[in-house]
Amino acid sequence: MPISRSSRRLLTTAVGLGLLANGCTLASNDSTHSTSPVVLGFINGGTTSFHRCLQTAVTETTANNLAKVLTADSHGSKSAELRNVRYMIARKVDAIVLLSVDASALDADIAAARKAKTPISLIAVTPSDDSEILGAAISDLPGMGKLDAQWVDGDAAGKPAEAAVVSGDGSTSSNLMVGGFTKNLADNVRVVGDERGMFDRATAKAAAARLIQAHPDIRYAFVANEDMAFGAREAFDAAGAHSVKIVTVNGTDQGLAALKDGKFAATVSNSVRDLGALAVTHTLSLLRKEEKDKIARIDARLVTKANADTAPLYCDTNG
Repeated sequence: MPISRSSRRLLTTAVGLGLLANGCTLASNDSTHSTSPVVLGFINGGTTSFHRCLQTAVTETTANNLAKVLTADSHGSKSAELRNVRYMIARKVDAIVLLSVDASALDADIAAARKAKTPISLIAVTPSDDSEILGAAISDLPGMGKLDAQWVDGDAAGKPAEAAVVSGDGSTSSNLMVGGFTKNLADNVRVVGDERGMFDRATAKAAAARLIQAHPDIRYAFVANEDMAFGAREAFDAAGAHSVKIVTVNGTDQGLAALKDGKFAATVSNSVRDLGALAVTHTLSLLRKEEKDKIARIDARLVTKANADTAPLYCDTNG
């Protein structure tokens, strides 16, 4: 039987309480401080709702596992990210947990950590050579786009149809999601336009307005997150294109409500809460040498009106 969203929150809390009750502790890798808790250095990439939810998940999961965490924010800057890596090294953390601003920044980050012999674990992306990292917790970004493509294919049922894309900001993560969508569409569904929404609702609204004006027969739109999808919905409705079916990504409470009232046709759960929690528990397991696989993945799940009530919790706002 599916577990409700509120029950999932209680289960996670119970795990932490169970550790406390059993007197479990995680010792630092530093032999001179063997009784000290493990200290993680979490470096966030920005300050959007995604980043805030991720940091909440990281800090709460760290506390539930009787470890400590230092936090820093790169504010979208690759140079700030490298400074933050060096800051965590100077603080002698047991491991760095990094959400990178962009994959192009990783080489310098990893090189600095390697030189200092500080383990580094990544969130959301992995380098082509993972031999220099401790590990990574990732979402299957191409798989998320693929799930939306499969919904579109099923709905189109072999009939010719036009689709449009409102992508993110051109970053590695955005491109992987969009590629997962466009590369997995059946031949009868043709992508006629792609505009960047820059992960901003107003920008996405303007992009969708341009798309529907240039291609009035659009039947489907893939929008790279739900906040942008709300902007796209406004633009389509303003143009009288109420029949355009939007597929998107996240699984927020607002997005699930939009599924139920017909604003969106489908979304793919991408639980930030689960990603942040996995980043911490996987890093701790690797430090303890309890886990051998470097890469851990959270499950993606297609969500529609029919199963919205059992969708994974996106962000624990009650924590």
